Amino acid sequence: MSTTTQTITPRRAVTQYLSAERVAEIINKRGIAACITGVASYINQDFLRWNAFDKCARVASHSDVGVIELMPIADDKSYTFKYVNGHPSNYRFNLPTVMAFGVLADVETGVPELVSELTLTTAIRTAAMSAVAARALARDNCKTMAIIGNGAQSEFQAIAMKAVVGVETVRLYDIDPDATRKAAANLADAGLTVVACARAEEAVEGAQIITTATADKQYATILTGNM
Repeated sequence: MSTTTQTITPRRAVTQYLSAERVAEIINKRGIAACITGVASYINQDFLRWNAFDKCARVASHSDVGVIELMPIADDKSYTFKYVNGHPSNYRFNLPTVMAFGVLADVETGVPELVSELTLTTAIRTAAMSAVAARALARDNCKTMAIIGNGAQSEFQAIAMKAVVGVETVRLYDIDPDATRKAAANLADAGLTVVACARAEEAVEGAQIITTATADKQYATILTGNM
């Protein structure tokens, strides 16, 4: 008769917290382009193991003024979700349009290992995902892109397309000319040729990649077939 003894190592339930200030510190230290490129690499790797993930649709609560969403996903090691909102009129309160936080948990024990502020990370992830898609789907040697909608995300998009795809010229359009001027000023030192356009048609002329970065609850037509 034989017996088997299993030794279980005790674990501590330790949860780390990553604040907005710490996230900004990391980004400032590494550089925004390097952070976007790194996230793009992780995204690409995860697409290559698509079937390893337990996926479900995001849970969205829509209202007349915005949306609040929970976005869960897991593999056999980790479970995570992100809380994120989208409220286009938040500028009235001097608040960001998008804010987010998330939790990363260990599947085996359920211990929440990390609680993180994700507003800046969301901006980086969104831009990185666009760049991964453009690198896979766009023609080779794309050098010019148009961005319609020139809020904060447009700047992340431009930097991502330069870092990951090799874009050199960005053509900007927004229904608010002040938004275009602000984006152009913030991109002045990004190593891009930035062209401010007066109309969407002008922005897309000659562009090999077109990105819309708009927040609209009215389902407005941003691009038309003739563009």
